[in-house]
Amino acid sequence: MSENSFSIRRRPSIGVRVGTVMVGGGAPIVVQSMTNTDTVDEIATTEQVAQLARAGSELVRITVNSMEAASAVAGIRARLDDIGCHVPLVGDFHFNGHKLLTSYPECAKALAKFRINPGNVGHGKKRDEQFTTLIETACKYDKPVRIGVNWGSLDPEMLARIMDENAASSDPQDAKYVMREALITSALESAAKAEEIGLQRNKIVLSCKVSGVQDLIMVYRELASRCNYALHLGLTEAGMGSKGIVASTAALAVLLQEGIGDTIRISLTPEPGGTRSREVIVAQEILQTMGLRAFVPLVAACPGCGRTTSTYFQELAENIQAYVRDEMIVWREQYEGVENMSLAVMGCVVNGPGESKHANIGISLPGSGENPVAPVFVDGQKTVTLKGDNIANEFRQIIDKYVSEKYPRKAV
Repeated sequence: MSENSFSIRRRPSIGVRVGTVMVGGGAPIVVQSMTNTDTVDEIATTEQVAQLARAGSELVRITVNSMEAASAVAGIRARLDDIGCHVPLVGDFHFNGHKLLTSYPECAKALAKFRINPGNVGHGKKRDEQFTTLIETACKYDKPVRIGVNWGSLDPEMLARIMDENAASSDPQDAKYVMREALITSALESAAKAEEIGLQRNKIVLSCKVSGVQDLIMVYRELASRCNYALHLGLTEAGMGSKGIVASTAALAVLLQEGIGDTIRISLTPEPGGTRSREVIVAQEILQTMGLRAFVPLVAACPGCGRTTSTYFQELAENIQAYVRDEMIVWREQYEGVENMSLAVMGCVVNGPGESKHANIGISLPGSGENPVAPVFVDGQKTVTLKGDNIANEFRQIIDKYVSEKYPRKAV
């Protein structure tokens, strides 16, 4: 599967360069994430940013909420560069961003993009002044801005205005409609104001985040129909575990299928002891399983049934998926196209050989009552039969050999 092989027609949008990464303008959909460390802790934040980048996050957002956090940003950028991690950093500003960016110019310079929420940059006259300061700072340092509206922090004055207009209408709509219209209006009016101040259109990304699947779909459909700014997609406060994954996938898959969205984040609540990188992996898998991008070889595996009484095929599938994801850190630097490789780990003779033949490399493990052997297929041809206690290691060796022989090495 190649990035250009799928037929979804992407919504035309203006490209925005964020450091070394292009968002919109026909570029591949960008995966991003956000740290949950205290930004003041430069070491912990650097480590988590690097971890997210290794997992495949192409942009990483960090919280900048205090003078101490703002003063740490340049140091974090320097530490990342020292270890060869050049992922662009996005600063997340709320309430006091205008003060922090003007008081700490090194912070402004170190960031590749600013994220601001028009619902909490101030109210009344102060809102206009503080919003102007933020945009003028972005212009001064030639930085793009994501204007990120969230239904949990809408500008109350603007919301009241939309409500009054709706109440005076001859055909007033329900509260849900008013909320969605307020989100869209806030984003578009803020973007227009930013352009008036001097920020170019190719420096603006918009987002309108909610936590309801159907609301998100309706908001972004309408937003996409009314502008050509680059759009960031994400279900805010998606939740934990399977709930967060399912809700985010349900919402984003519909929009992505319609060609809407230039960059995505999956806002998962980490499970206790869980890795922050989970949100990156989920974002990648959404895009890859939809055929929109390829990041890492994915493993097809059967769900199991009464024929597969052993759990070995499940353990092997998990082992191989983890192995190729870890190896991709090295492979993507050395080989062209290895992310498109397909693998299959099957549990019995019913679909095992056939599914294995469809993959670049597939293995069909013995089911209950079958001969204790595991045929391996490479590009549709049976090449070897594995058996014994060393199947996992031997199968990994077959994968390594295939990668080294089938994919061209990148020029140094």
